[in-house]
Amino acid sequence: MVKKIRSLAELEKLRSEIIARRDPKRKIITVCASTGCSALGARKVIESLKEEVKKRGLCGQVGIKEDEVEIKETGCLGFCELGPRVIVYPGEVPYFRVKPEDVSKIVSETVVKGKIVEHLRYADPVTGEKAWKLGDIPFYKHQLRLLLKNNALINPKKIEDYIALGGYKALGKVLFQMAPEQVMREIKKSNLRGRGGGGFPTGRKWETTRNAPGEPKYVIVNCDEGDPGAFMDRSLMEGNPHSVLEGLIIGSYAIGANEGFVYVREEYPLAVENITTAIKQAEDYGLLGGNIMDSGFNFGIKVHRGAGAFVSGESSALMAAIEGKVGEPRPKYIHTAVKGLWERPSCLNNVETWANVPLIILNGADWFRDIGTKNSSGTKIFSLVGKVNNTGLVEVPMGITLRDLIFKIGGGIRDGKKFKAVQTGGPSGGFIPEKYLDLLIDFDELTKVGSMMGSGGVIVMDEDTCIVDVTRYYIDFLSKESCGKCVPCREGLRQILSILNRICSGLSEEEDFKNLEDLSELLKEASLCALGTTAANPVVTSLTHFRGEYEAHIREKRCPAKACRALVAHYIQPEKCQACMACSRSCPVDAITGDKDTVHVIDQEKCIKCGACYEECQFNAIEKISPPTPPPPRYGIKVTRKKKRE
Repeated sequence: MVKKIRSLAELEKLRSEIIARRDPKRKIITVCASTGCSALGARKVIESLKEEVKKRGLCGQVGIKEDEVEIKETGCLGFCELGPRVIVYPGEVPYFRVKPEDVSKIVSETVVKGKIVEHLRYADPVTGEKAWKLGDIPFYKHQLRLLLKNNALINPKKIEDYIALGGYKALGKVLFQMAPEQVMREIKKSNLRGRGGGGFPTGRKWETTRNAPGEPKYVIVNCDEGDPGAFMDRSLMEGNPHSVLEGLIIGSYAIGANEGFVYVREEYPLAVENITTAIKQAEDYGLLGGNIMDSGFNFGIKVHRGAGAFVSGESSALMAAIEGKVGEPRPKYIHTAVKGLWERPSCLNNVETWANVPLIILNGADWFRDIGTKNSSGTKIFSLVGKVNNTGLVEVPMGITLRDLIFKIGGGIRDGKKFKAVQTGGPSGGFIPEKYLDLLIDFDELTKVGSMMGSGGVIVMDEDTCIVDVTRYYIDFLSKESCGKCVPCREGLRQILSILNRICSGLSEEEDFKNLEDLSELLKEASLCALGTTAANPVVTSLTHFRGEYEAHIREKRCPAKACRALVAHYIQPEKCQACMACSRSCPVDAITGDKDTVHVIDQEKCIKCGACYEECQFNAIEKISPPTPPPPRYGIKVTRKKKRE
């Protein structure tokens, strides 16, 4: 049974006691136990580490005792494609893609002797440069990790780890040294804007809720995060849930709310587990619940598991879901800050927004404003994915350029391909072409070129990407996720999808240009919520910046990127074919003829353009052609044997 904290002095005393019990020379092995790394085998690595430490004993001759080696399960640090991730302290020695069979070497060499396991050391995929420490890796070197840095140091299931690093100090400062109005002024002065996509000034939203008539008032954490490939909020909820809780409690104090909700999508079970554990621990220590730290302030939190609907990320739809209703948006004649949950004033911010609050209180509004740009302060976590060498979560100051994000942190385009476009803001974001690569990333600049910040998704595309086909993919997603409540969104998206399907199938007509433009305008002007009003972005920006690709599809019936199946044919190049028969064995419709001594030929009338032969060929002998007019077949040609490609 832990002792409840009754004052700021007791909190600081507890922090000092926790730190005093920890030997700075103690060997700590941290392992990322987030959803991503767990999917890549982190649990097996953790079990192997525990067994290895126990088996070795680690005593006497090396001066380390078993209980002086801690194996700490931590959260996501961002370089997700290289998981499982292990870091050994002191020294901050990082290892990526660790397998259970690597554990023995890590313990015997790095933990015991302080040496690097050379074959496990990180090497840059482009330059080959090796890194000694985490901060030496280019992916991390160009970031400013204010929110994510503690994910590598904290066991999210242990509140003591958070307290040792200054956790709940901001809450203590607020409760005992600041009035609610002072907290409100500090947040407003910091120019913190909502990180959920809209970029609305956080302080103004808080103030609106505080001044709105009606009791009780509510505060809500939005961890719905439905964008494909986005997991910024999940990483914080899984890796450092107390930072979100502390921000929420501070916000409730400033607003005058005594009850809060954490809305987490059903697909985030580990986030639910960790935030639920964090709430229980904070209650046990007297940092949450009734009479927090004997300050007279009461605040309780409930966790609500969402059903996973994309539209429930919208504020009024999310609140309807908490009330037990269908997650549908409502017309905002009156904002949810004034009439939200059960028609009471309700302040909704996303996970990242709340996590910034303790940092602002501790370091000051001026410190926060000095980071980023004039109108977009602080850092932003982005999910960098697509055709870049380094993918994962990155945290950078607002105002970084797209070029630096993609080429310095992302390591450039994979396989030496040419950059084509980047899409920011998730499925409702716009396509940004190469000429805007030096654009500063902030709320206002992205909007100027037809895109948006969104929750922070950044998808990079190369020369092999068909913009028309990707637009169709996003419209298909948005059409399925539309709640159907308003006709412009429901029917408009269906009609746009139908047109894009025709274009990618080679069945479109010239009038489809105007139809797409008219429907996009309808979506922007008449949709009920932001799902519909922003759904036009991918269509409008693709037509604006990549109209030539549409013209090729519609007028010439070809796909320049050779990605649309209906507009591509597969042709076996006689000079490269080795007659290995792999392509004919893979063809599901027996469209390929040829024997072991002669060049194979694809019957274009039988071919269903599935691409199985293209994937199976080991000699690069099969070529994609668009428009689909391969040369006439040449039968009976003898092959010249070559080595298989690596």
